[in-house]
This record gives sequence, structure tokens and C-alpha cells, in this order.
Amino acid sequence: MRRNKKNTGEDAAVIHRISRRALMCSGLLLAALATQAHAQSSSRTVTLVVPYAAGGGTDTVARLIGERMSGALGQTIIIENVIGGGSTLANDRVARSTPDGSTILINHVALLAAPSLFTNLRYDTKTAFEPVGLVNNAPMVLIGRKTIPGAQPKDFVAWIKAQGDKANFAHGGIGTNSHLCAVMMGNVLGFKPTVVAYRGSAPAIGDLLAGQIDLLWDQVTNALPQIQAGTLHGIAITSPKRLEQLKDVPTTAELGMPEVSYTMWHGLYVAKGTPKETIGTLNAALRKALSDPVLLEKLTQLGTLPFPEAELTPEAHAKLFASDLPRVAKLVESSGIKASEAK
Repeated sequence: MRRNKKNTGEDAAVIHRISRRALMCSGLLLAALATQAHAQSSSRTVTLVVPYAAGGGTDTVARLIGERMSGALGQTIIIENVIGGGSTLANDRVARSTPDGSTILINHVALLAAPSLFTNLRYDTKTAFEPVGLVNNAPMVLIGRKTIPGAQPKDFVAWIKAQGDKANFAHGGIGTNSHLCAVMMGNVLGFKPTVVAYRGSAPAIGDLLAGQIDLLWDQVTNALPQIQAGTLHGIAITSPKRLEQLKDVPTTAELGMPEVSYTMWHGLYVAKGTPKETIGTLNAALRKALSDPVLLEKLTQLGTLPFPEAELTPEAHAKLFASDLPRVAKLVESSGIKASEAK
């Protein structure tokens, strides 16, 4: 049967309209899928790895900035406490992560000390990480159990001198600020301090409160509440002048130990190979977090502050990291500790 030519033309027009409509629908579908994929990508979870126990100074800072960076990024940031090996387990966790900015490390001097302390690192500290930005810096404060003889900080220091290596210092892990500060004090006073390792400063403070350990050099962030509550002695602080929040705690210089000068700082890191654009995005989120007046007030109350604006770049972070590596190595060497395998 022969088709009418007119009908054939009309059929072709209909087919054309249908095909065009199908293409438009297909385009809309692809656009929708692309939007959905982008939304899924931008809403992925970011993990902020903390090498120390929950409740410690580093954990506190991590949670404060993580909450605000999450808002700036529009992504959920979860805190993952990876404890052990003098922070090397956490460092390795991030060094081996996918270099896409979804896994971030926060750490302090322990990251720099690890090469001098451990022989079995699975990463090269100098090359395994990309600095994202400096977070905060603060002095260290020496706290002691309430039963240490004496009434004033100078009395407690006199007791420490008299005890020498019989006085035991808790620390949050080999190579941490608390460990190296104890080593520095021992060097200045002329004895090798007896050090006792804990899995972070929070459990160490628990034993200080129970009177089972004598002393701990700790981040002001963590020690401040205990000193203010009067549950532990505030003995000395490594800042050039007394802190407003700890007016009754003298500086190490005031107590005749100006050489015990120590500033701890935190930085954020991602795995080597992370794109510069991604690092820039994370750095921008960190800067925004650190400009939050509420966060600044909380950090001030904890006795710590962000770095100046000009020092918040990844480049400034990399410069400080490189300059502190040899300083920390010398301090570890002076402790007499021989490099061993991380556990």
C-alpha cells in the first residue's frame, strides 16, 4: 500500500519535533545528573585527623576550627583521633591518604621530632606533606600536683631542683611539646628528667590530679582550667611576660630560667600531591575560621592566639616548618634518646 506524500511530510515533522524534544529532555537529564554529582562531590565528608586523645589541647583546637571551617567549605568535617607512636600513626594515615584535600592533619612539634626519634617511619617528613596553614601559637605552662611541697612557684622550682631526676614529668608522647619542654628544663637545671609517657595530655592530667605523677609541661589551652580551678599548681610559663588569664604564674625568666623559652604551634597538612587549588580552598576556609570573633574569644580565653594575618599562608607555614626542623632535632639529640621503632 502506497503512503500519501503529504502524510509522509507530516510524519517527518512530527518525528523531528519528537527527536528535538527527546534531545532537550536528554540534555536536562544530563544537566540534572551533573548538578547532582557536583552536589555529592561538594558535600563529601572531610576528615580532620588528630594524633592525640580527645579532650587534650590539640583536640580542643581541632574541634574549634573544624566546626568553622566546615561552614566555610560547605562540607562536613569530622574529627578522627588516631593515637599512638608519638603521633606517627596519624601522620602516616594522612601521608598515605588520597591527595584530594579530604583528609587533613593537625599537629605540632611532634611531626617535626619524629624523624629524630623513630627509625621505621613509612613516610619522609620533609616531603610527605603539603602545608595548608598555621593555626595558633602559645607558650607552654608547667603544672604540678597539689601535694608538691611549698606555697609559691619559686618553692616548687626549688623542690624540682632538689629532686633532680627523682621528679617525674608526664608527657603526651615522645617528641611532643610536653616531652621536649621537660628535656629543655632538665638541660637548663642540669639533670636528666625522668619522663613518663601518656597517650595525650588529658590522661596525664588525670594522674596529676590523683597525685600519681609530679609534673607536666602542657599547652596553656589544656592546663588553664585546672590552674584557674586551683586543682593543680601553676608553676611557670614560657612566655616573655605573664598571661592575663594566669596572672599568678610567673615566667621562666622570672624564676631564673630564661633559657627555658618555648613556643608551641599547630599547623594543618594534607598529603603531598594535593592540587594547589585545593590547598588554596582549605587555606581560605582556615583564614575565615580564624577571623571569627567568637573563635578568637575562645582561643584568647584558652591562652592562645592565631598567627598574624601575614603568616597564615601555606608559604609562611612551609618556611616555619623548614626552620624548626633542625632546632627540634638538636633538642631531641640533647635528650639522649636514641632513635627506635615507633610502636
